[in-house]
Amino acid sequence: MKITLKDQSVKEYESAMSVYEIAKDISEGLARVACAGEVNGEVVDLRTVVDSDCTLNILTFDDEAGKAAYRHTCSHILAEAVKRLYPEAKLAIGPSIDTGFYYDFDHESFTREDLDKIEAEMKKIIKEGAEIKRFELPREEAIKFMEEKNEPYKVELIQDLPEDAVISFYSQGDFTDLCAGPHLMSTKYVKAFKLISSSGAYWRGSEKNKMLSRIYGTAYNKKEDLKAYLEHLEDIKKRDHNKLGREMEIFTTVDVIGQGLPLIMPNGVIIMNELKRWIEDLEAGKGYIRTQTPLMAKSDLYKISGHWDHYKDGMFVLGDEEKDDEVFALRPMTCPFQYYVYKASQKSYRDLPCRYGETSTLFRNEDSGEMHGLTRVRQFTISEGHLIVRPDRMVEEFKGCIALAQHCLKTLGVEEDVTYHLSKWDPSNKEKYIGDPKVWDETEQDIRNILTELNIPFVEDVGEAAFYGPKVDINARNVYGKEDTMITIQWDALLSEQFDMYYIDENGDKKRPCIIHRTSIGCYERTIAWLIEKYAGLFPTWLCPEQVRVLPISEKYADYANKVNAELKANGIRSSVDNRSEKIGFKIRDARLKRVPYMVVVGQKEEEEGVVSVRSRYLGDEGQKSLDTFIQDICKEIRTKEIRKIEVEETSK
Repeated sequence: MKITLKDQSVKEYESAMSVYEIAKDISEGLARVACAGEVNGEVVDLRTVVDSDCTLNILTFDDEAGKAAYRHTCSHILAEAVKRLYPEAKLAIGPSIDTGFYYDFDHESFTREDLDKIEAEMKKIIKEGAEIKRFELPREEAIKFMEEKNEPYKVELIQDLPEDAVISFYSQGDFTDLCAGPHLMSTKYVKAFKLISSSGAYWRGSEKNKMLSRIYGTAYNKKEDLKAYLEHLEDIKKRDHNKLGREMEIFTTVDVIGQGLPLIMPNGVIIMNELKRWIEDLEAGKGYIRTQTPLMAKSDLYKISGHWDHYKDGMFVLGDEEKDDEVFALRPMTCPFQYYVYKASQKSYRDLPCRYGETSTLFRNEDSGEMHGLTRVRQFTISEGHLIVRPDRMVEEFKGCIALAQHCLKTLGVEEDVTYHLSKWDPSNKEKYIGDPKVWDETEQDIRNILTELNIPFVEDVGEAAFYGPKVDINARNVYGKEDTMITIQWDALLSEQFDMYYIDENGDKKRPCIIHRTSIGCYERTIAWLIEKYAGLFPTWLCPEQVRVLPISEKYADYANKVNAELKANGIRSSVDNRSEKIGFKIRDARLKRVPYMVVVGQKEEEEGVVSVRSRYLGDEGQKSLDTFIQDICKEIRTKEIRKIEVEETSK
């Protein structure tokens, strides 16, 4: 048989050989670092036997699939260590993930001390260097095998496999786990790993199931790479909005109020109001008309839109359909409300497009296991808008919505941090959607053409569309690598018929409009979380809760400091005076720790000359300026929403 390798060279063998044996024949060194194989484009285990002509790529840790096999092996080592230390723990699942691996156990929560013990046991297992072996069992034998091991979650997984599925296991020494692989050849090949944390996780991701204990870890093939990653983790912990946002008194949460219901603190309100005013003014300049609609509605409204049939589980329902004459629900979106604003008067083709905008408070019944800080909440505020558009103007208006979103991203300094996704329907799951497949195909192609014409790189995601239409999702990753949708622009050619919406065309005939559902910067809470992590709390000046702090050198200059502060406030600058009886160095350090972008120091010379000594996070000591000049400079920076480069390290000292 002829084996064509990645470099297009060809190896010939007279008999069948495993991927590992071929790697060893090529090079002993390659065999030592091999993690998996790729045969004719399909990732396979190193133990896979090759018995015919094919293309073969030996995958190492430098390849994503090889990295996944390496880390998945480490998850099995973790599982074995836990079973050695806590024999009563039940095994659930343990995949590799982008940042490492995890394993879920039916066991009480693990402390950091527990993780340290488990790490030590994992090192013993790696040192033992057991060969990892793969074997298969028929379905009934596989079920019996796991029943005898008292592993109910594994039994459930086997029972849910298709009838024709290959049921495979991997063993290392005395430990065996249900697994499809691939894996390394031995535990000894794991060079560097670390258990990161432990948290709760519902079995199969459903809050209806039992809460399990999940252990997260990571693994690398070089100790220096692991060290660099752990240092990176320490950095992102400093940026984590869930930690930093609380320290900066931007938001907090309270158990008796509930998960996903954050309290926005005064500092957070300042940031949110700045964002809201900016977006509302921006949209007004783009021809948007503001609406204000109810926070709840009868179920009748959601039945017309289709949300009752397709989205009810994600809604907070008030009442019982079997007992109450009227059942209400808190709104998960504003679109059906704004449709009735449109329908309140007859529209002609000259009136379109109608661009409705609303700063909307919405409610969605997210799973409790998904709640996280400000990024995943049950009540949130959104820059929501709906454009009622003639079909022949849809492409133009859709482009306008993308341009508006891109302007917002650029202003916030995050335009390079996003990815674009064409979220499509899933034709194999048609009951999840409404409308004709032909309409879906046409609208998806329209969006595809728009993104291509605008030279926007994008990926296509099957099954991520709303039930009534495809959309562009603009996504960003948080500091931990999890991707969240920040901005959505949806093409809707269906709901105008559901709501009997029409306009009168130039011939006097009734015609159905199309609808664009869109946001400018999306959810304000999620955007604030994004900005906290992006800037590590060092927001652009226009968004800072406190923009200037006036620092008198001593109490003798308090009057002048108060005069300077009054002038700053009169010009709309958020400022305060530190009148404490502390040394000026202490006051400067405190202002840095509070992430105030500007400090103005005043003493005898400043008072006599009517100036201020300016310190900033951008340049450090900026010297003396007249108060008028300083005010003009900072007001321009705020007005233009300038993002200044930080050239000195001011925050950690």
